[in-house]
Amino acid sequence: MQSIRLDDIHLHMREDGDPNGPPVVFANSLGTDLRLWDGVVARLPGHLRLIRYDKRGHGLSACPPAPYTMGALVRDAEAVLETLEVKDCVFVGLSIGGMIAQGLAAKRLDLIRAVVLSNTAPKIGTREMWQERIDMVETEGLSAMSDTIMERWFSKPFRESDAVLPWKRMVETTPPAGYAGCSTAIAGTDFYSTTGALRLPALVIAGSEDGSTPPDLVQEMAELIPGARYELIRGAGHLPCVEAPDIYATHLTSFLAGLGLCDAPGG
Repeated sequence: MQSIRLDDIHLHMREDGDPNGPPVVFANSLGTDLRLWDGVVARLPGHLRLIRYDKRGHGLSACPPAPYTMGALVRDAEAVLETLEVKDCVFVGLSIGGMIAQGLAAKRLDLIRAVVLSNTAPKIGTREMWQERIDMVETEGLSAMSDTIMERWFSKPFRESDAVLPWKRMVETTPPAGYAGCSTAIAGTDFYSTTGALRLPALVIAGSEDGSTPPDLVQEMAELIPGARYELIRGAGHLPCVEAPDIYATHLTSFLAGLGLCDAPGG
């Protein structure tokens, strides 16, 4: 296990692949840890430098008291890259991780050469919706919410299989302060103006069965970024990297090949 100490907290991270290869950095969703990307990382070319980290309040990273701001989450990502001396990376973010990617790209283009914005949007939900969830976390706990979260996250066939159980458990064991803190950050974020000003290569991925960030919302974001490539993964929900890792990895590898970082899939 690797840990990076920042000014006020430590963040758990992991590196795979070639430490001297082109860097690809992954940021996970609310209520998950860096294992979210296991299936995709295993399917990517071995010469890449693949970096994952647990955002604050999640996984094995420190959990400061809630609330958090999106600015703090973006600064954490920025600090991870600077500590690891990463420049010119492809930043892959899913859900809140995709919001972090949008904020980081707007702030530090010197660190980012391209983004993959997966199952995310410049603005997700309303303050009122997120406050209801925060209140429920604080009064009833995540176990009371996990079934509903699984319904938003996964397609019906996946939910009805045993494959859903580790993900349900992952949500239930997320620190309540971490979940509530990041929920507050999402509630306060509206990146429509800044994301619409982005001018860099972008791959945007949606899942047809996504109950958290529906495909129309994700596609609307793709249309804000000139030249963005939009891919819809049919039959998958909010976490297509879990439900369809082969398809997800193929889209990501094809995007990386277009940047000259690897061979095209099947090539």
